[in-house]
Amino acid sequence: MTDLELQKMAVEVRKGIVTAVHAGKAGHPGGSLSAADAFTYLYFEEMNIDPKDPKKPDRDRFVLSKGHTAPGLYSALANRGFFPVEDLLTLRHTGSHLQGHPCVQHTPGVDAASGSLGQGISVAVGMAVSAKISNDSYRVYTLLGDGEIQEGQVWEAAMFAGHRKLDNLCVIVDNNGLQIDGPIDEICSPYPIDKKFEAFNFHVVTIDGNDMAQLRSAFTQARQTKGQPTAIIMKTVKGKGVSFMENQVGWHGKAPNDEEYQTAMEDLKKAGEALCQK
Repeated sequence: MTDLELQKMAVEVRKGIVTAVHAGKAGHPGGSLSAADAFTYLYFEEMNIDPKDPKKPDRDRFVLSKGHTAPGLYSALANRGFFPVEDLLTLRHTGSHLQGHPCVQHTPGVDAASGSLGQGISVAVGMAVSAKISNDSYRVYTLLGDGEIQEGQVWEAAMFAGHRKLDNLCVIVDNNGLQIDGPIDEICSPYPIDKKFEAFNFHVVTIDGNDMAQLRSAFTQARQTKGQPTAIIMKTVKGKGVSFMENQVGWHGKAPNDEEYQTAMEDLKKAGEALCQK
Protein backbone atom coordinates (compact mmCIF):
# COMPACT_ATOMS: atom_id res chain seq x y z
CA MET A 1 0.00 0.00 0.00
CA THR A 2 1.10 3.58 -0.58
CA ASP A 3 1.62 5.93 2.33
CA LEU A 4 -1.61 7.73 1.43
CA GLU A 5 -3.56 4.47 1.38
CA LEU A 6 -2.08 3.59 4.76
CA GLN A 7 -3.05 7.01 6.14
CA LYS A 8 -6.63 6.44 5.01
CA MET A 9 -6.66 3.00 6.62
CA ALA A 10 -5.28 4.47 9.86
CA VAL A 11 -8.34 6.73 9.98
CA GLU A 12 -10.55 3.63 9.73
CA VAL A 13 -8.53 1.96 12.49
CA ARG A 14 -9.04 5.05 14.67
CA LYS A 15 -12.78 4.98 13.98
CA GLY A 16 -12.80 1.36 15.13
CA ILE A 17 -10.96 2.26 18.33
CA VAL A 18 -13.39 5.03 19.26
CA THR A 19 -16.40 2.87 18.33
CA ALA A 20 -15.18 -0.08 20.39
CA VAL A 21 -14.35 1.90 23.51
CA HIS A 22 -17.65 3.79 23.32
CA ALA A 23 -19.60 0.54 22.91
CA GLY A 24 -17.71 -1.12 25.75
CA LYS A 25 -18.17 1.91 28.03
CA ALA A 26 -14.58 1.25 29.13
CA GLY A 27 -11.12 0.93 27.66
CA HIS A 28 -7.99 2.85 26.74
CA PRO A 29 -8.44 5.20 23.78
CA GLY A 30 -5.43 7.53 24.28
CA GLY A 31 -2.62 5.06 23.76
CA SER A 32 -4.58 3.09 21.17
CA LEU A 33 -4.97 6.23 19.06
CA SER A 34 -1.32 7.27 19.42
CA ALA A 35 -0.21 3.87 18.14
CA ALA A 36 -2.88 3.53 15.42
CA ASP A 37 -0.47 4.42 12.61
CA ALA A 38 1.99 1.78 13.80
CA PHE A 39 -0.77 -0.85 14.08
CA THR A 40 -1.86 0.04 10.55
CA TYR A 41 1.62 -0.10 9.08
CA LEU A 42 2.40 -3.42 10.78
CA TYR A 43 -0.78 -5.22 9.74
CA PHE A 44 -1.29 -3.75 6.28
CA GLU A 45 2.29 -3.42 5.04
CA GLU A 46 5.05 -4.83 7.22
CA MET A 47 4.16 -8.23 8.59
CA ASN A 48 3.92 -11.57 6.80
CA ILE A 49 0.40 -12.59 7.87
CA ASP A 50 -2.71 -14.17 6.36
CA PRO A 51 -6.17 -13.46 7.85
CA LYS A 52 -7.43 -16.68 6.26
CA ASP A 53 -4.72 -18.68 8.05
CA PRO A 54 -4.01 -16.88 11.34
CA LYS A 55 -1.78 -19.66 12.68
CA LYS A 56 0.35 -20.31 9.61
CA PRO A 57 3.77 -21.45 10.88
CA ASP A 58 5.90 -18.89 9.04
CA ARG A 59 3.79 -15.85 9.99
CA ASP A 60 5.46 -12.90 11.65
CA ARG A 61 4.56 -12.57 15.33
CA PHE A 62 3.29 -9.50 17.18
CA VAL A 63 3.15 -9.08 20.96
CA LEU A 64 1.19 -6.15 22.40
CA SER A 65 3.25 -5.58 25.52
CA LYS A 66 1.13 -2.57 26.51
CA GLY A 67 -1.89 -4.84 26.49
CA HIS A 68 -4.44 -2.29 27.67
CA THR A 69 -4.31 -0.67 24.23
CA ALA A 70 -6.04 -3.76 22.86
CA PRO A 71 -8.71 -1.64 21.10
CA GLY A 72 -6.00 -0.48 18.68
CA LEU A 73 -4.88 -4.03 17.97
CA TYR A 74 -8.45 -5.28 17.63
CA SER A 75 -9.37 -2.53 15.19
CA ALA A 76 -6.33 -3.28 13.02
CA LEU A 77 -7.10 -7.01 13.06
CA ALA A 78 -10.76 -6.44 12.22
CA ASN A 79 -10.02 -4.05 9.36
CA ARG A 80 -7.41 -6.49 8.05
CA GLY A 81 -10.03 -9.24 7.90
CA PHE A 82 -9.22 -11.51 10.84
CA PHE A 83 -12.78 -11.12 12.14
CA PRO A 84 -15.80 -8.90 11.33
CA VAL A 85 -15.47 -5.18 12.05
CA GLU A 86 -18.88 -5.44 13.72
CA ASP A 87 -17.27 -7.48 16.51
CA LEU A 88 -15.64 -4.26 17.75
CA LEU A 89 -19.04 -3.29 19.17
CA THR A 90 -18.72 -6.19 21.64
CA LEU A 91 -15.52 -4.91 23.32
CA ARG A 92 -15.40 -5.98 26.98
CA HIS A 93 -18.90 -7.46 26.82
CA THR A 94 -19.60 -10.76 28.59
CA GLY A 95 -19.05 -13.60 26.15
CA SER A 96 -17.17 -11.49 23.61
CA HIS A 97 -13.81 -12.66 22.26
CA LEU A 98 -12.63 -9.05 22.53
CA GLN A 99 -11.78 -8.61 26.19
CA GLY A 100 -9.91 -5.77 27.91
CA HIS A 101 -6.57 -7.43 27.19
CA PRO A 102 -5.70 -9.66 24.22
CA CYS A 103 -6.55 -13.35 24.56
CA VAL A 104 -4.65 -15.77 22.35
CA GLN A 105 -7.18 -18.58 22.82
CA HIS A 106 -10.20 -16.73 21.45
CA THR A 107 -9.19 -13.89 19.12
CA PRO A 108 -7.88 -14.71 15.62
CA GLY A 109 -4.58 -12.97 14.89
CA VAL A 110 -3.50 -12.58 18.52
CA ASP A 111 -0.15 -14.30 19.09
CA ALA A 112 0.23 -13.72 22.85
CA ALA A 113 -1.97 -12.86 25.79
CA SER A 114 -0.76 -9.71 27.50
CA GLY A 115 -1.71 -7.10 30.05
CA SER A 116 0.75 -7.17 32.93
CA LEU A 117 3.03 -4.32 31.93
CA GLY A 118 6.69 -5.07 31.28
CA GLN A 119 6.22 -8.72 30.41
CA GLY A 120 5.37 -8.67 26.71
CA ILE A 121 8.88 -7.90 25.53
CA SER A 122 10.13 -11.02 27.31
CA VAL A 123 7.54 -13.10 25.45
CA ALA A 124 8.66 -11.54 22.18
CA VAL A 125 12.32 -12.22 22.96
CA GLY A 126 11.44 -15.85 23.63
CA MET A 127 9.69 -16.10 20.27
CA ALA A 128 12.70 -14.55 18.52
CA VAL A 129 15.10 -16.98 20.23
CA SER A 130 12.87 -19.89 19.22
CA ALA A 131 12.99 -18.77 15.58
CA LYS A 132 16.79 -18.63 15.71
CA ILE A 133 17.07 -22.07 17.29
CA SER A 134 14.67 -23.60 14.78
CA ASN A 135 16.15 -21.66 11.85
CA ASP A 136 12.71 -20.21 11.07
CA SER A 137 12.35 -17.08 8.97
CA TYR A 138 9.63 -15.24 10.86
CA ARG A 139 10.20 -11.89 12.52
CA VAL A 140 8.88 -10.77 15.90
CA TYR A 141 7.48 -7.33 16.74
CA THR A 142 6.45 -5.97 20.13
CA LEU A 143 4.89 -2.65 21.13
CA LEU A 144 5.69 -1.10 24.52
CA GLY A 145 4.44 2.06 26.20
CA ASP A 146 6.89 4.68 27.38
CA GLY A 147 5.48 4.48 30.89
CA GLU A 148 5.77 0.70 30.70
CA ILE A 149 9.52 0.84 30.18
CA GLN A 150 9.86 2.00 33.78
CA GLU A 151 9.51 -1.74 34.51
CA GLY A 152 12.82 -3.46 35.22
CA GLN A 153 11.91 -6.64 33.35
CA VAL A 154 11.95 -4.65 30.10
CA TRP A 155 15.68 -4.03 30.49
CA GLU A 156 16.48 -7.63 31.44
CA ALA A 157 14.82 -8.68 28.19
CA ALA A 158 16.65 -5.96 26.25
CA MET A 159 19.99 -7.07 27.71
CA PHE A 160 19.33 -10.67 26.65
CA ALA A 161 18.13 -9.68 23.15
CA GLY A 162 21.20 -7.55 22.51
CA HIS A 163 23.54 -10.22 23.86
CA ARG A 164 21.96 -12.88 21.62
CA LYS A 165 22.04 -10.53 18.59
CA LEU A 166 18.37 -11.13 17.84
CA ASP A 167 18.15 -9.30 14.52
CA ASN A 168 14.73 -10.89 13.93
CA LEU A 169 13.32 -8.81 16.82
CA CYS A 170 11.87 -5.30 16.51
CA VAL A 171 10.93 -3.47 19.71
CA ILE A 172 8.64 -0.47 19.25
CA VAL A 173 8.20 2.14 21.99
CA ASP A 174 5.13 4.38 21.81
CA ASN A 175 6.64 7.56 23.26
CA ASN A 176 3.50 9.70 23.67
CA GLY A 177 4.86 11.23 26.88
CA LEU A 178 1.89 10.43 29.11
CA GLN A 179 1.01 7.56 31.43
CA ILE A 180 -2.02 7.07 33.64
CA ASP A 181 -0.74 9.38 36.41
CA GLY A 182 0.65 12.15 34.20
CA PRO A 183 3.78 13.07 32.20
CA ILE A 184 6.34 10.25 32.20
CA ASP A 185 9.25 12.61 32.81
CA GLU A 186 7.64 13.80 36.05
CA ILE A 187 6.68 10.37 37.40
CA CYS A 188 9.84 8.35 36.68
CA SER A 189 11.68 9.58 33.61
CA PRO A 190 12.90 6.86 31.23
CA TYR A 191 14.87 9.37 29.16
CA PRO A 192 17.08 9.10 27.21
CA ILE A 193 15.27 6.08 25.79
CA ASP A 194 17.47 5.78 22.71
CA LYS A 195 20.74 5.71 24.65
CA LYS A 196 19.42 3.00 26.94
CA PHE A 197 18.61 0.66 24.07
CA GLU A 198 21.90 1.49 22.37
CA ALA A 199 23.69 0.46 25.57
CA PHE A 200 22.10 -2.99 25.20
CA ASN A 201 23.39 -3.37 21.62
CA PHE A 202 20.21 -2.34 19.78
CA HIS A 203 20.09 -0.55 16.48
CA VAL A 204 17.92 2.47 17.38
CA VAL A 205 15.72 4.59 15.13
CA THR A 206 13.81 7.60 16.47
CA ILE A 207 10.87 8.79 14.38
CA ASP A 208 7.56 10.61 14.32
CA GLY A 209 5.36 7.58 14.90
CA ASN A 210 2.32 9.30 13.38
CA ASP A 211 4.09 9.69 10.00
CA MET A 212 3.72 6.78 7.56
CA ALA A 213 6.82 7.66 5.52
CA GLN A 214 8.96 7.63 8.67
CA LEU A 215 7.39 4.35 9.82
CA ARG A 216 8.22 2.82 6.43
CA SER A 217 11.83 3.99 6.67
CA ALA A 218 12.23 2.70 10.22
CA PHE A 219 10.84 -0.77 9.54
CA THR A 220 12.94 -1.01 6.39
CA GLN A 221 16.02 -0.25 8.48
CA ALA A 222 14.99 -2.90 11.00
CA ARG A 223 14.75 -5.55 8.28
CA GLN A 224 18.14 -4.58 6.86
CA THR A 225 19.96 -4.55 10.21
CA LYS A 226 21.97 -7.70 10.90
CA GLY A 227 23.55 -8.83 14.16
CA GLN A 228 21.43 -6.52 16.34
CA PRO A 229 17.81 -6.23 17.39
CA THR A 230 16.16 -2.93 16.46
CA ALA A 231 14.32 -0.48 18.70
CA ILE A 232 12.02 2.04 17.04
CA ILE A 233 11.29 4.96 19.35
CA MET A 234 8.10 6.57 18.11
CA LYS A 235 7.35 10.14 19.15
CA THR A 236 3.55 10.23 19.06
CA VAL A 237 0.55 12.24 20.23
CA LYS A 238 -1.63 10.55 22.81
CA GLY A 239 -5.22 10.53 21.55
CA LYS A 240 -4.03 11.35 18.01
CA GLY A 241 -6.84 12.20 15.61
CA VAL A 242 -9.51 13.16 18.14
CA SER A 243 -9.33 16.86 18.93
CA PHE A 244 -10.39 16.81 22.58
CA MET A 245 -8.32 13.70 23.42
CA GLU A 246 -4.95 14.82 22.02
CA ASN A 247 -2.26 15.18 24.70
CA GLN A 248 -4.87 14.86 27.47
CA VAL A 249 -3.83 12.39 30.18
CA GLY A 250 -7.46 12.04 31.28
CA TRP A 251 -8.16 10.05 28.11
CA HIS A 252 -5.64 7.37 29.03
CA GLY A 253 -8.36 5.02 30.17
CA LYS A 254 -11.96 6.20 29.88
CA ALA A 255 -14.72 5.87 27.33
CA PRO A 256 -16.38 8.77 25.50
CA ASN A 257 -20.04 9.44 26.22
CA ASP A 258 -22.53 9.67 23.35
CA GLU A 259 -21.87 13.35 22.65
CA GLU A 260 -18.09 12.91 22.80
CA TYR A 261 -18.38 9.87 20.54
CA GLN A 262 -20.18 11.91 17.89
CA THR A 263 -17.55 14.66 18.08
CA ALA A 264 -14.72 12.13 17.80
CA MET A 265 -16.26 10.40 14.80
CA GLU A 266 -16.83 13.75 13.11
CA ASP A 267 -13.15 14.63 13.63
CA LEU A 268 -12.13 11.35 12.02
CA LYS A 269 -14.63 11.71 9.18
CA LYS A 270 -13.13 15.11 8.33
CA ALA A 271 -9.61 13.64 8.48
CA GLY A 272 -10.62 10.91 6.05
CA GLU A 273 -12.24 13.41 3.69
CA ALA A 274 -9.12 15.58 3.73
CA LEU A 275 -6.99 12.60 2.75
CA CYS A 276 -9.36 11.85 -0.14
CA GLN A 277 -8.59 15.32 -1.54
CA LYS A 278 -4.89 14.48 -1.88
